[in-house]
Amino acid sequence: MGDAGLLAHRLALEAEAVCRQFLPNGHRQGNYWQVGDVRGHAGRSLYVRLTGSRAGRWTDAATGQHGDLLDLIALNRNLSLREAMDEARAFLRMPLPIAASSYVVPSGVGSPQACHRLFAASRPLPGTLAERYLVGRGIILAQPEPALRFHPRCHRREPHGRVSLPALIAAVTDHEGHLTGLHRTWLGVDGGKAALDEPRRSMGHLLGNGVRFGAAGPTMAAGEGIETTLTARVIMPGLPLVAALSAGHLAALLFPPDLRRLYVLQDKDAAGSRALERLFLRGKAAGIDIQPLRPHGKDFNADLLANGLPVLRKRLVRQFHPDDVGRFLP
Repeated sequence: MGDAGLLAHRLALEAEAVCRQFLPNGHRQGNYWQVGDVRGHAGRSLYVRLTGSRAGRWTDAATGQHGDLLDLIALNRNLSLREAMDEARAFLRMPLPIAASSYVVPSGVGSPQACHRLFAASRPLPGTLAERYLVGRGIILAQPEPALRFHPRCHRREPHGRVSLPALIAAVTDHEGHLTGLHRTWLGVDGGKAALDEPRRSMGHLLGNGVRFGAAGPTMAAGEGIETTLTARVIMPGLPLVAALSAGHLAALLFPPDLRRLYVLQDKDAAGSRALERLFLRGKAAGIDIQPLRPHGKDFNADLLANGLPVLRKRLVRQFHPDDVGRFLP
């Protein structure tokens, strides 16, 4: 699809929010946003489709102009295509691309094929060092999680050369269950994280996707880290959850088509607050109820380790809608 096509697709998923940002003098009329022209003047000749397979497509009946939302941003702000792509990334809170001259991805590294190979070479979690690592974080799973596996000798490149260490492997998937990437947490022989500058790394296509626990449904919860999300999994094993792996990726999480309520396991820092704010805006535009879940300490796994499961369960359950407590709390 290419970068421009991907950005246009991402913008289309948030078509109404884009219109409210760039065409604030318009208004919603049924499944369309109506405004005067690409500059955003008041009027009705330009209309943007907000829903369905043609969401994001627009036409100006007065001039005959038409296109997607990336085209609209370029015309609205009088930008080149490259500048409009940067503007779209800023709106979506996506990182700017790394300049080609500054970093070259080795052939095959991080590709879907490489992710599939590594995941297939890993083993189920029970009885492994990775399970011991999670238990050390207070996470005792009621049943094996298909998204989590263990690799005894997972390679990584360091300045002094390649090293091989045991690692917790987590599958990153889209909401239909297709593998798009992997997250790796390298481990020490004591069951803690390995003594590395960056014991966690990801590969593959992460944006919009995440590590999933349970099938997507109308009610879900999402958090940043795997440990934080699994903490909620221990308390409410019936609730579908997704770990987005960072605050930026949490803010850009793609909503499943039937999602109606999303609980957000917020980390207590500035990045967590920004992610929640972004999800509020996106949820409002998509008609999804966004409900924050706020920890007492820096995150829910820290609360679990500091206060124990019974105390955390009481604090967390109080923040859920009563109907969802009855549905998901064992």
